[in-house]
Amino acid sequence: MDGSERIEKDSSCLVEDTCGCSCCHNEGAEEEEDEGVWYKSSEFYEILIGAVLFAAAQLISLYMPAYQLPLLIISYLILGKEVLLNAGRNILKGHVFDENFLMSIATLGAFAIAEYPEAAGVMLFFRIGEFFEERAANKSRRQIIEAIDMRPETVLLVNEQDEPVAIPANQAVVGNIIIVRPGDRIPLDGTVLEGTSQIDSSPLTGEAVPITVSEKESVLSGCINKTGVLKIRVEKILDESMVSRVLASVQSAAANKPRIQRFISRFAGVYTPIVVIVALLIAVVPSLFTGQWHNYIYIALTFLVISCPCALVLSVPLAFFAGIGNASRHGILFKDGAAIEALTQIKAAALDKTGTITHGVFDVQKIKTHNGFTENIILQLCAAVENASTHPLAVSIVRQAKEKTLKILPAVDVEEVPGKGVKAYVENKKVLCGNAVFMQDYDIQINDAAEKTAVYLAVDNKYAGCIILGDQIKDDAVSAIAGLKKQGISVAMLTGDSSEGAAAVADKTGIDMVHAKLLPDEKLSTMQKIRAEKGKILFVGDGINDAPVLANADVGAAMGSGADAAIEAADVVFMTSRVDAIPYALRLAKTTRAIAVQNVVFALTIKILIMIGSFLGYASLWSAVFADTGVAIICVLNAVRILYSDHTT
Repeated sequence: MDGSERIEKDSSCLVEDTCGCSCCHNEGAEEEEDEGVWYKSSEFYEILIGAVLFAAAQLISLYMPAYQLPLLIISYLILGKEVLLNAGRNILKGHVFDENFLMSIATLGAFAIAEYPEAAGVMLFFRIGEFFEERAANKSRRQIIEAIDMRPETVLLVNEQDEPVAIPANQAVVGNIIIVRPGDRIPLDGTVLEGTSQIDSSPLTGEAVPITVSEKESVLSGCINKTGVLKIRVEKILDESMVSRVLASVQSAAANKPRIQRFISRFAGVYTPIVVIVALLIAVVPSLFTGQWHNYIYIALTFLVISCPCALVLSVPLAFFAGIGNASRHGILFKDGAAIEALTQIKAAALDKTGTITHGVFDVQKIKTHNGFTENIILQLCAAVENASTHPLAVSIVRQAKEKTLKILPAVDVEEVPGKGVKAYVENKKVLCGNAVFMQDYDIQINDAAEKTAVYLAVDNKYAGCIILGDQIKDDAVSAIAGLKKQGISVAMLTGDSSEGAAAVADKTGIDMVHAKLLPDEKLSTMQKIRAEKGKILFVGDGINDAPVLANADVGAAMGSGADAAIEAADVVFMTSRVDAIPYALRLAKTTRAIAVQNVVFALTIKILIMIGSFLGYASLWSAVFADTGVAIICVLNAVRILYSDHTT
């Protein structure tokens, strides 16, 4: 079984078989008939024949009453055969108290007290309700899977004759060359060999702005090619490509149950046998005193029918799965189903600065000049000296020089002093480029007091000026921080950067608590102090140094653009790397849990009311079976609406 088959199989097993009903126990889901031909299923014909016989029995009772009972018995056996057999099989396996058992006892009990039409009728409407309930649940699961399943069926492989040939996507191997035409979805992760195009990454990240890709650039499966033809070398097979990883991540998250789901599973295991015992007491105790055995047995049977916990067991996990599906459509991956529930309890959010609140890319913001040097000369000389360096500040300076079309002059005798700067010769001039300490080492008098990150330049021991750089704050950072505060979340910044830089970013974004110059272990201890003061905490980071904090936070979230170690340690991954994904995830989590609780309260309220009504003699077996299946269907529909809800505000 390959990965794609494994994912498809897992998607039909998202709900634990606690109550024993067909919609919760979907063992034959892989062989399920297509929704378009539901009327060809054996289940449909069983219900149809049983309904016709039941209607005939009711009609014939008006003219030939003697034939009514045989027709009802035949109808009951056709409709209840599988229910009775499943109840027997489960009893042999030790699973006594499930819905099959409850319906078998209730309907056989109705036969025992001569309520023949109700015995067959309850079984008929139970089967009808299960039929529609199962299809509603399966349709909901399919809708959720289809909304996030972007796996291709075929790819266009370039053969030896340089012609595109369609092959199954799971047969493509690393190194194959494939063609992606405009309008097609990129099927596998790879590297562009030929062509330039704009691609829409919104299916993966939710980001609506297309990005331009060209030769030697990496592309992820799931993105849509918009404009040009791309020839791509496959770097990852289907099972390892992003489209499969996203779906597998959702499936894995759905398999890990939140506390409310584990509670419902345990509750159902205790609740059902208690209800059976109560029903037995209702049937026996009052009858011993009143002698009205028929009346109280009927009440007890109604009590049994309404007691099935199917609506609870089905709707709660489906609500969380729909929440996970909604999140994945917005570029948010939950690694654990329990993370959604944990987010609802968050009281504080601690955010790393670089790469989380800011882009982690430095820009030249200002150039200060002295002693006759111009801005372009300072930028050109710095770029010449820093051209070979991989330091982020050096890369930014060189990039700015190229954007201004300045010639990158050759530098010789380059000497780099780690943590300080670089000395080199450019056009026979000694050039010093570095921080303030580096200048002091060469007795260079600095005439500027830069408030932000600065690179100083001296030429032939004469101070020339400095380049002031700053990290760009993400466009959505201010609104995202405001969104967190609106939800009552305290926001803190934990960063290893300088106090001045951290304070500047905090002022612009509205963050109140700032902790700067932190080493990885200090980040962890600071986060723990905030947790002790504020309560459960969410930490969002992207660097390797953030991994210990992510692992220790109540919920750890990593930016998708971050280091693999951070992503691995996180409970949640924001594929978009947008800050506004944080408040969105919190709102979604609260909505998901609220709907799960709604389903629990609604189902229990209706069941308790019918139970009380049956005890008082106001509810019948008919109302009980309608209430049981009706509540389950309503809860399923309530749960699946999460998938299409919008939590942007």
